[in-house]
Amino acid sequence: MEPTACLAAAVIAKTLEFALTKPGMLKLGETVPGQVGGKPKAKILNGHANGHANGSANGSGNGHVNGSHSNGYPSCVMQESHWCPPAFADAVELATTMRGLRWKFGQGVYIPKYTRPLDRPGFLRATALSFVKNLLLVDLFESTLKLFPGIGSPTGGTMFYPSLSPIPRYTVSTIIHIMSGTCLLSGFNMVYDLITLIAVGVLGGSPLSWPPIMGKPFLSDSMHTFWAREWHQLLRETFLVFGGYPGKWIAGDIGMLFGTFLASGLFHECGLYNMSGGFEYTAVAFFGSQGFVLLGERYWRRVTGRRVGGWPGRLWVYFIMFVAAQPMVDAWLRRGLGGGMVIPPQISPARVFLLPLAKSIVSKF
Repeated sequence: MEPTACLAAAVIAKTLEFALTKPGMLKLGETVPGQVGGKPKAKILNGHANGHANGSANGSGNGHVNGSHSNGYPSCVMQESHWCPPAFADAVELATTMRGLRWKFGQGVYIPKYTRPLDRPGFLRATALSFVKNLLLVDLFESTLKLFPGIGSPTGGTMFYPSLSPIPRYTVSTIIHIMSGTCLLSGFNMVYDLITLIAVGVLGGSPLSWPPIMGKPFLSDSMHTFWAREWHQLLRETFLVFGGYPGKWIAGDIGMLFGTFLASGLFHECGLYNMSGGFEYTAVAFFGSQGFVLLGERYWRRVTGRRVGGWPGRLWVYFIMFVAAQPMVDAWLRRGLGGGMVIPPQISPARVFLLPLAKSIVSKF
């Protein structure tokens, strides 16, 4: 139920935006739908912001991205080979695009640097290899998580085992937390790789239309960098519609920041609520606190003259994502998130080969 509920929320956000945007949903360079005014600006910028307007809070509910159109990165003009009438193709693209790479609502979205060859054969090979790698990672971590008592059950269980003393308890919870996060990251990339293979390999789309879904979140050295550049931007507009724009109307930029994060927390929590596990405050509290975190980083820069960064900044990010976020992930696991099935056991390499092999090796000692 959770993916269906989240999809419904994203569709509602799109519907509200389409209905309430008076000029219509314009492409970059358009003045009215279908009419380009001035020089077209439909670009995907390799490693920087899409378009060159100042971006607002990003897709996971977070921060600000200052877009520009150079910064040393080569830009690539979007060129699609449509297999259907252009008007219909535009309608399908607008209905399904999440980052809005060719649309005005996507201005300011940070686009991670391309890491794959842009020729079609090379791009498809690299994407296929990435899909297989991410599938194996999801399978390995999902299968391993289900070995922890309670975690792998559809009824759920806590990752803070009360029978353990504090140090082992939080060591185990941290391991489960990191494995859960890695599984989610690999799952995002796996699904995106599969859709990319279909769009480019079957439907003839351009590799330029499919930049990386996210950067390198584990290398972030500030929470601003984490939310604004390294984390995925797929739900950027969803959170802006539900919280960012109303928040800006109420309290300006500060209201937009907190409203976007609050919408992110409610979005994540309502998805779990649809699994019949009741409502909890942990996701809302975690994402809501990120507004204070980003304001704190801004204040640090104002006082010291230096941005949060380097190895202290990375430890700061790790503390927030690997320690402060644990109650939220525990709330998800207690309501059965770890009991869901991603890779069927019959075709799971980890459950068919790796785990039986590991058990046989351990049994010999």
